[in-house]
Amino acid sequence: MEHVLRAAVVQTGSAMFDVERTLAKVEQNVVAASRQDSQLVVFPEAFLPAYPKGLHFGASVGERTPEGREEYRRYFDSAIEVPSVWTNRLGEIACDLKQYLVIGVIERDGGTLYCTVIFLAPDGMLVGKHRKLMPTAAERLIWGFGDGSTLPVFDTPFGRLGAVICWENYMPLLRMAMYAKGVQIYCAPTADSRPTWVSSMQHIAMEGRCFVLSACQHLRRSDAPESYAAVQGNDPDTILMRGGSCIVAPLGAVLAGPLFDEDALLVHELDLGDLARGKFDFDVVGHYARPDIFRLHVNEEASAPVHFEQKR
Repeated sequence: MEHVLRAAVVQTGSAMFDVERTLAKVEQNVVAASRQDSQLVVFPEAFLPAYPKGLHFGASVGERTPEGREEYRRYFDSAIEVPSVWTNRLGEIACDLKQYLVIGVIERDGGTLYCTVIFLAPDGMLVGKHRKLMPTAAERLIWGFGDGSTLPVFDTPFGRLGAVICWENYMPLLRMAMYAKGVQIYCAPTADSRPTWVSSMQHIAMEGRCFVLSACQHLRRSDAPESYAAVQGNDPDTILMRGGSCIVAPLGAVLAGPLFDEDALLVHELDLGDLARGKFDFDVVGHYARPDIFRLHVNEEASAPVHFEQKR
């Protein structure tokens, strides 16, 4: 394993519902990170094509409106398939600039959308994805539920890389599963731009004795189309998400961020020796575990609703 990692966290907003323009923002930020000698670049949750902050899609209990269905149709049409020509484009960016990319996308699969994080390697390969297991509150109206088949942790030259999305980070059993997989570079793409978020990232870093890289959008009303019916109103300067991105070390020190109310690119050199230094006195799945008392069972089978048996 390499001794250091130059990691970058991107804080900016999507060009909402516009995949081409958002891809241009991805490339612009990866270029800027690579000029600072980055090796890994992390983007926020649902960055491509949009986290629809403030939309209600015309839904109330027992009722849906035609206007809300049309809003969903626009969202559905701007989502991407994984893999697809769009993930190929992201792979080209990763390859051209020799970066690992971790980026939140809205994945279209059949008639359902999923909040997904995809992982791309410096050779341009799509190495895997994680689908959000538990969309939060009204997110359940527009996104499906992931299952245990997409809980990957990947070996890289600088350690084991994984991602947990937004309020999944409040699921202690999911965190325990990631620690058991040996995650060392723990990415937390999010849409939670509250000042309290960084304390959770510090807790996770200390609990897992891992580096935590959290990316949140700095999103303004002006990043959305004119027809965007957000509850926050139509003032183009209205901030829909404040940011708050950060990089945290295994003993809880905040190395970069959090920054609010501005676009930012956080780049920091991570001393990978801190991973072992942190485990000296606490390893939640090792010498600090009590498997004689507590055990976690994780189902990593895909949960397909229909199974076809072959005719004999």
